[in-house]
Amino acid sequence: MNISVTGFGIVCAIGNDAHAVCRSLMDGKSGVAPLHYLRSAHKELPVGEVKLSDSQMKEMLGIDQDKVVSRTTLMGAVAARQAVADANVCFAGKRVRLVTGTTVGGMDATERYYASMKENDEYLYLAAKHDCGSCTDDIIGYAHLDGAEGYTVSTACSSSVNAIIVGAEMLRNNEADIVIAGGTEALSAFHLNGFKSLMILDEKQCRPFDETRAGLNLGEGAAFIVMQRDAPNAIAYIAGYGNRCDAFHQTASSENGEGAFLAVSDALSMASLKPSDIDYINAHGTGTPNNDNSESTALKRIFGDKMPPISSTKSFTGHTTSASGAIETVICLLSMTHGFIPANLGWKNQMPGGITPSAGESGVTLNKVLCNSFGFGGNDSSLILSSSPIDVEPNSAKPEAEIIAEDVVTDAAELADLRQFVSPMESRRMGRLMKAATLTSLRALQKGGVECPDAIITATAYGMLEDSEMFLEDMVNNGEELLKPTLFMQSTHNTMGAAIAIRIKCHGYNITYSHGSRSYEMALQDAKRLIALGKARTVLVGMHDESTPTFNGFCRRLGQPELVDLYSRSVLLRAKD
Repeated sequence: MNISVTGFGIVCAIGNDAHAVCRSLMDGKSGVAPLHYLRSAHKELPVGEVKLSDSQMKEMLGIDQDKVVSRTTLMGAVAARQAVADANVCFAGKRVRLVTGTTVGGMDATERYYASMKENDEYLYLAAKHDCGSCTDDIIGYAHLDGAEGYTVSTACSSSVNAIIVGAEMLRNNEADIVIAGGTEALSAFHLNGFKSLMILDEKQCRPFDETRAGLNLGEGAAFIVMQRDAPNAIAYIAGYGNRCDAFHQTASSENGEGAFLAVSDALSMASLKPSDIDYINAHGTGTPNNDNSESTALKRIFGDKMPPISSTKSFTGHTTSASGAIETVICLLSMTHGFIPANLGWKNQMPGGITPSAGESGVTLNKVLCNSFGFGGNDSSLILSSSPIDVEPNSAKPEAEIIAEDVVTDAAELADLRQFVSPMESRRMGRLMKAATLTSLRALQKGGVECPDAIITATAYGMLEDSEMFLEDMVNNGEELLKPTLFMQSTHNTMGAAIAIRIKCHGYNITYSHGSRSYEMALQDAKRLIALGKARTVLVGMHDESTPTFNGFCRRLGQPELVDLYSRSVLLRAKD
């Protein structure tokens, strides 16, 4: 079986379609520039904005101009429509899936109308659009993907590569006939201020792998690819992939780059390739001191002194966070089909112990390309594209999964039991949902007699809503300075699954689904798929959600059921012998 890429679409800072993006890459033209569309006081921070207004994208998509639609959804619909047109596929009688990676979701709309939502009903419907999965569902409608079923992955900056991995696994396991997979992420004041609070933004154009690098430039955009099994019109093939957890820190990478090393190693092993077979590496390369050191170390562990040409393209597009992996996958496809290596813009000074990136090349043949995508929480993923078919057969045994242990918390009073696992000092730094997720996860593992599972899969509709709301309230009420980085760090949906992995030192597969009430179903399906494909024998699956008085007030006014105050359920699955 071959997983074929039959089409792609992209919109980002350097172009509103694949042709324009390719031209900018070949011409060495960056899209990083001063803020234009985003409303923010931080005009000193250069960003990679898509050069389209919301109004222009609505016109392209045939959406009423008076309707408030998140920029995340608009860009995603534009890119998904392009991808389907490029693939020229017919959906009739086919099982079609749209797998989207996003973390910001509808936050750009939420933050603009948050005060109005609290005071009157005109924009209240946006509260229902804050769920990341609502972006996926809306993209299906606006991009006319009639009959497609939506799935949403949220693992911070590796989200969209993980969406591609999930889509490929669906095809391998015969759960779908056509998969449109990728990601979309709009710039929002919420995550611009969040990254600023972490002190990792550069006020100049970023310089990945340069000794003088001082941080990243945020960007935005969307990209999707169309995948099918053994398609005759393949542009390229998904040769291999790896998803691993660094299990080190919520926002920093380990010195030896263990998560990245394992992800790349798994991708090579799956593709039956040697390191010397790789013709080009599109690095994650954010331009932060920590990432570039860690990624350099991981790549040197694998490639030694025979490093293939390598570059980061984030100095073209900015760091598009959840969309970055899909955008860079499309950039890799463009490089393969047009025979060039994108330049690592801004690089001048050799970083001690670091890789030496490419200044750009043309007239090259790229048969095997590696694309790295790493996220907060150590969610590290790698993808290998091939110009020729690579037959990847699923596990023929297909073992079934059984639940061997579970644990549930629905009352905050039960969180006192966390003391058997966590010290009081550490517990004080944890929000209540993090406490609940930690407690149910560790008790389920204890009941099942498993110290460290092969994989951790998390499901959450809204993530750590209390932390997100407090950060948003601070930003709206107190301005854009002196914001709490801990609140921002814990606002990403994959925080809980990553925290469990860090605690028990689990370097295995780690992913988070965030698609409303269907999140747990998706997580359980993925766990069973991992076991069926022989990629895991034990999988910890958690469903963790909470609400707040403000959010439940929105639900009441919308006539929707209120969310439970606190709910955490962890189950441990094992392959049947």
